[in-house]
Amino acid sequence: MTKPKFQGGANIAMKVPAAKFAETVAFYRDVLGFDVIEEPAAAVDMVSHAVRMAFGDCTLWLDRVENYAKADVWLELRTDDLGAAVQHLADHGTVTQDELERLPEGSRAHWVCNPVAVPHLLHATPAS
Repeated sequence: MTKPKFQGGANIAMKVPAAKFAETVAFYRDVLGFDVIEEPAAAVDMVSHAVRMAFGDCTLWLDRVENYAKADVWLELRTDDLGAAVQHLADHGTVTQDELERLPEGSRAHWVCNPVAVPHLLHATPAS
């Protein structure tokens, strides 16, 4: 089996407790001057509201989460071969954790966590 290639993705998600969501959005919009874009109602059970903004070459998503007590950062990870990547990670003690957040139907993606429990959305990079 060929070793899959991995690369960082363009998305960072910050899960923000509901009690701090407005203040956090205001920090990025009003204090830092970022162009914050409101997103339609989230299609994910745990996220009740989301905004996004350019964050350098990445997109930073702020997700309002009702049952969180502290913020959490989630990252994106891309691979050229999803099946091989899942097997490679499993061979090294990292299994998929798709129960973390529901993925849209038909997604070619899985959730995995690094050793300190930071979630990563592992998905297949579209063929060029």
